Amino acid sequence: MTITSASSDRGKPALTGKSAARILCPVRVLAIDPAVRNTGYAVLEGDPRRPAVLGYEVISISKSIPQSAALAAVRQHLSHLIAKFQPDEVAVEGIIYVQSHQTAITMGAARAAALIAAADSGLKVYEYPPKKVKNAVVGHGNADKSQVAFMVRALLGLAETPPPDAADALAIAIAHLQASDPLKAKLLERRLV
Repeated sequence: MTITSASSDRGKPALTGKSAARILCPVRVLAIDPAVRNTGYAVLEGDPRRPAVLGYEVISISKSIPQSAALAAVRQHLSHLIAKFQPDEVAVEGIIYVQSHQTAITMGAARAAALIAAADSGLKVYEYPPKKVKNAVVGHGNADKSQVAFMVRALLGLAETPPPDAADALAIAIAHLQASDPLKAKLLERRLV
């Protein structure tokens, strides 16, 4: 293994040559499950084998606040999280099929707020199809929210089961870290947005 004098901003040595392809470099990811009223987020750091949870929660916005103000609040909260945690990358859930055009528009607006917060900070944003995230965490793409939350708790060694939207964000973060492994990246359909 060759170690160069260059290092990442977290003080880890940079690897070069064939060793770099075999060893996964730790990354800090902010994962977002976007929604206008309940946006889940999670911050994980590490590699797929040893992720560390730095934080997770749900950004809840009251229904009494107009949608435009709610979207601004989501964007602002995510911007504060980016400043606080200094992630290397951002991962978001891809668009899911919905039968209502209104629901699709609302979901798209929430996703846009998240993408703008990341873009304002110059971060790369990757998206993952929901079924691929569930498959990466639970083992099948049709898992329900309780199954995802249970597996996230088990995989990350959490003391309690996270709220559903935060659990979804944690699952997205786990999938993102798994996608950093070249052998798993194609299975997850990682896409830069």
